[in-house]
Amino acid sequence: MGNTGVNRRWYSGMLTTEDWWAVWLGLLMVLLGLVAATGVDLVGWVTQPSTWSDPGKGLKVVGKAWQGLGPLGGWLVTYVVFTVLTSIGAACMKWNVKRYVAAWTVLYLITWACWFVGKNAHIAAMSNQYDKYGISWALNLGSGGAYLLCLIVGLLIGNFAKPFAEFLKAAAKPEWFIKTAIVFLGVKLGVKSMEAAGFARDIALSGAAATVVAYLLFWPLAYTLARRGFKLSREWAACLASGVSICGVSAAIATGGSIRARTFVPVVVGILVVVCTIFMILFLPPIYTNLLLDEPMVAGSAVGMTVKTDGGDAATGAILDDMMRSAAAAEGTHWEEGWILTSAIMTKIWIDMFIGIWAFVLAIIWVYKVERKPDQVHVPASEIWFRFPKFVLGYLVAWFVYVVMSWVFPHAVESLAAGAKPVEGAMRHLFFMLTFTAIGVITDFSKLKGIGRPALAYALMQFIIIPPLALLIAWIFHRGMMPPLAG
Repeated sequence: MGNTGVNRRWYSGMLTTEDWWAVWLGLLMVLLGLVAATGVDLVGWVTQPSTWSDPGKGLKVVGKAWQGLGPLGGWLVTYVVFTVLTSIGAACMKWNVKRYVAAWTVLYLITWACWFVGKNAHIAAMSNQYDKYGISWALNLGSGGAYLLCLIVGLLIGNFAKPFAEFLKAAAKPEWFIKTAIVFLGVKLGVKSMEAAGFARDIALSGAAATVVAYLLFWPLAYTLARRGFKLSREWAACLASGVSICGVSAAIATGGSIRARTFVPVVVGILVVVCTIFMILFLPPIYTNLLLDEPMVAGSAVGMTVKTDGGDAATGAILDDMMRSAAAAEGTHWEEGWILTSAIMTKIWIDMFIGIWAFVLAIIWVYKVERKPDQVHVPASEIWFRFPKFVLGYLVAWFVYVVMSWVFPHAVESLAAGAKPVEGAMRHLFFMLTFTAIGVITDFSKLKGIGRPALAYALMQFIIIPPLALLIAWIFHRGMMPPLAG
């Protein structure tokens, strides 16, 4: 590992990395939401679109105490709050704050426009809501239509308006946005755990078991295919195997650093991960909705093991959650929102937690077995901490805080749930939408030229080998589990 870890303290990066800033932004809103237990609403100002047929009724302020703001006032407050908070993060991370604010504002407006249009009743309404909105047809996509619209518009910008995309990249940070959203999701799981503790525990344990089994299969399969089937070098094989079996871009970069690969190797793998993820977002939800409507938690877990970026996994899981609930509602079954998404996220969280450990293991193997360089005689165990995805801590803290608060103050459960709603609902959806737009903006399909063998090896694993194995493993550990019915 050379000098890796030298002069680093355990708290290094707490104010200078996207990972940590996802924790700080997420937990700040968690803390403000908890104040609702005292009867004071500090987060209800957040505003979101609702399904609409009349545009004038398409915006709503979430909290009752903040209704006086009006929809446009609430929208403006939401913009100002998150502009200030994310700009503070940008400043601490040494970004150009002026460029960030300008790009963020435009990205925010584009995302909101797509979100609002995507909530039109003809796109979002379920079949049992036609009379409510005075329509005779709809695509029945729920929020999935808005997600896809954000992605499509982002892809159009990223591939056909490249100067504009370069401008937006100052703020198009999908990993930061999605990690923040996942911390917010921890709030949702905490609230749901207060209502269905046993089911939440089962999802967590099943996700952990499925992840371990997947690890034992995916990485060695991918590495062997890359080395023997495509005759790629060890550095290519290791980075590809980590990218396709663990956590996409993050795992490829962590692996590249651990084995001291040439810089462009994990970068190329990262491009492959993002491009393949686009296809997963578009095609997995409708396929699983049609094939696995009787096993929704299996479908969610399979997504968590198949889609290789946090943003892509959460995005795919969110669309899948909406599509499957819409399809079930058409048959008269109404599941609670978020559990299918939680299954996808929980499985992915366990996978993320292994990044640091696996990077450490590979570093040891490369130092002592592959390279055997005399000046690299020690790999500090602290590397596990430095590689560990910190946003996972925010997710777990948000989850456990709400569970513990419900135990200590059982009389305040209703107030706690009310304070959590704006955070795990509107704020989470906002950052999901931003993630979709940002993924599209930074995806440039032209960069795939000239990387034939690695691209073919990755695509073979991602589209042909991993999906059926993930589905089988998810079925073994999640079959028969059903989301709670909506109250």
